Amino acid sequence: MTILLTVLGIALFALGLLVSIAWHELGHLSTAKLFGIRVPQYMVGFGPTLWSRKRGETEYGIKAIPAGGYIRMIGMFPPGPDGRIEARSTSPWRGMIEDARSAAYEELEPGDETRLFYTRKPWKRVIVMFAGPFMNLILAVALFIGVCMTFGMEKQTTEVAGVQQCVIKQSEKREECRSGDPVSPAHAAGLKKGDRITAFNGEPVDDWATLSDRIRATIGPATLTIQRDGREQTLNPTLIRNDVVKKDADGRAVADAYVPAGYLGFAAQSVIAPLTLGESVDRMGDMVENGVHSVIALPSKIPDLWDAAFGDGERKADSPVGVVGAARISGEVMNLDVPTQNIVASFLLILATFNLSLFLFNMLPLLPLDGGHIAGALWESLRRNVAKVFRRPDPGPFDVAKLMPVAYVVAGVFICFTLLVLVADLVNPVKIT
Repeated sequence: MTILLTVLGIALFALGLLVSIAWHELGHLSTAKLFGIRVPQYMVGFGPTLWSRKRGETEYGIKAIPAGGYIRMIGMFPPGPDGRIEARSTSPWRGMIEDARSAAYEELEPGDETRLFYTRKPWKRVIVMFAGPFMNLILAVALFIGVCMTFGMEKQTTEVAGVQQCVIKQSEKREECRSGDPVSPAHAAGLKKGDRITAFNGEPVDDWATLSDRIRATIGPATLTIQRDGREQTLNPTLIRNDVVKKDADGRAVADAYVPAGYLGFAAQSVIAPLTLGESVDRMGDMVENGVHSVIALPSKIPDLWDAAFGDGERKADSPVGVVGAARISGEVMNLDVPTQNIVASFLLILATFNLSLFLFNMLPLLPLDGGHIAGALWESLRRNVAKVFRRPDPGPFDVAKLMPVAYVVAGVFICFTLLVLVADLVNPVKIT
């Protein structure tokens, strides 16, 4: 049964991956056709074609390797300086440029002269290239907010999950009390597991964030109104100053950062509950911010990845995960001993995270990624507007093909990084159990 569920999880992830890729390419396809650009091919996957069918002027198909997809647009690059589409050169770098330019016109047909990608205004090209990643962002937001508002997310409440017996600086990262540690204010006041705090210093509180902020801001005598066994009681703890985890402007804990603040000494109970739309949007914002930080931090993860793949290093929980690793995690999720709705929610969150990663990764201003073409169109628009302001001749379209040598280098780096993640996912995978 375990093997069957694992295979089912991997198969579902593969299906979700195909849908995400097809959804991405649909964004490019629909906007390209909207602006009159001819699109000969719409393909999901790479490698040998498994199935294809032509509808109108576009061939739609599925290829064997579900690791990406593409649409082929006519005239991605402008002709060379001499106005020719093809040229000959003994320089390998120049050859890359000419090969890319030639490929952009290899399916040119009579009448296509007015349907070339590079002839469209820069803002239209930006929309076409942005539409693909944007579709992934839409899917990520829909999945994430849908899970938050239906299945729910873990959130802390004002119910007491446990009371600390003594005062320990959180920077010490220990749990056991030592001789000489003072009694915690919560324990001294008689706070017990299962109590629900309803008011602090006479002011009602119904969420953990508000209660936590008020505790941190108080040093000295305080009053707690609690519900215990269906009855309301009042406790009178005396809060003390202690080193506690620092919070950022959004109320999130900052890793390995501590500040002196008021301290009571109890743990809040966590529950899984549906969030409001506002709370869901806030959580989505946190997810995007974490995603941006993860993309920026990718180069710094390479040494740990290498050690995990080829050495005896530990695979960290925040280590980059590839398609194989994500599929493996999906298989693990299917085997979790939790309610079915939690499994469904976890799987949907994996797909949401994957789509957000696709959006952020493709927005990097580097060829051959979508962000590289966006950057080229924006640079062209800037050059033309500057020339117009200073009444200079129109510099014409920016020749993105000249950046193809850089694109090959970037692609090579990405391929090497992908292979490194693949090896790490196979020999030392990230596990959730």
